Amino acid sequence: MSPRQRLRLGYGTNGLTDLRLDDALGLLADLGYDGVGLTLDHMHLDPLAPDLAARTARVARRLGELGLTATVETGARYVLDPRRKHGPSLLDAEPEARAARTRLLTTAVRVAADLGAHAVHCFSGITPPGTDDDTAWQRLREALGPVLDAAAAAGIPLAIEPEPGHLLATLADFHHLRTSLGNPPALGLTLDIGHCQCLEPDPPAECVRAAGPWLRHVQIEDMRRGVHEHLPFGDGEIDFPPVLDALAATGYQGLTVVELPRHSHAGPELARTSMEFLRDAGATTREATAA
Repeated sequence: MSPRQRLRLGYGTNGLTDLRLDDALGLLADLGYDGVGLTLDHMHLDPLAPDLAARTARVARRLGELGLTATVETGARYVLDPRRKHGPSLLDAEPEARAARTRLLTTAVRVAADLGAHAVHCFSGITPPGTDDDTAWQRLREALGPVLDAAAAAGIPLAIEPEPGHLLATLADFHHLRTSLGNPPALGLTLDIGHCQCLEPDPPAECVRAAGPWLRHVQIEDMRRGVHEHLPFGDGEIDFPPVLDALAATGYQGLTVVELPRHSHAGPELARTSMEFLRDAGATTREATAA
């Protein structure tokens, strides 16, 4: 890792769902993480349960006590609909369904502001069957409007993530949305390093360099080409030292959050080994830079 910029590492609570939130935060602080990617969900900070402001204030105090920072993630699978993964989305045919997702994202902006978080993460959703691309993009732009207004008012960037299989799946899709909205300052990018390996035409390090000006949130894990499966470090195909060097060179100031949402059964151990892996990969990069 280049000495000109130390990356600030976090771990996603969607990979620690078997732990109480207080315990998860304590674990991450003890392991030396700088922060947490906090997914708003029923098992941690439920965005739909009563007394959200008071509960958020308690989490903010806990983060402060532990010296952790946060980004707010909104990828909970069933937080809005107990029977439909990630439903409803910003692309649903029913206006009220889209509005429910918009309300969740504006709530996430308020939570992020109360936590002093760096960004709010979101994604587009999958295009519904029978919906043409022009209609889907129009729905996305309209549904994001109130969220971007709230983000601008709060001074919290909205960082949309290219997600394999979604309408907005690639960096090119992000730029299509950004330019079609007129480049709103509140709109930024969540870059998932594994997704770059999975789907993008360029290697992950090149994706990082190209995305640098718009980076507001980074997720990191291993992955294989063409297979959208989040893997522990070392189980995929990514060469991480060049990726970490590219991230450091962008001057990105937010968190780089380990994203292993299907590994909560081994969350505490993977949080430990992930930190060790990233430290070792960073040291390899620093040695190469100094040589």
